Amino acid sequence: MPKLKTKSSVKKRFKVTKSGKVKAGSAFTSHMMQNKPKSMKRKARRTSALSAPDARTVLKNWFPYKRKKASRALTKTEGAK
Repeated sequence: MPKLKTKSSVKKRFKVTKSGKVKAGSAFTSHMMQNKPKSMKRKARRTSALSAPDARTVLKNWFPYKRKKASRALTKTEGAK
């Protein structure tokens, strides 16, 4: 079976943490910042973890080699609920 390629744009936009969560930067921060509230700009400085369905989509479709570690972490958190 051939090697799977990780999507280049995904490498730049997402990181997978040790516990398997997917971190991403905030959207709507590139221009027209004078029209946005101060609190929105402050919160958008940091990265945040994606929701479980979004993280599953990113890992399933574009991160073939991060999938195994993250899927274990996601199943542990879902099993605890």
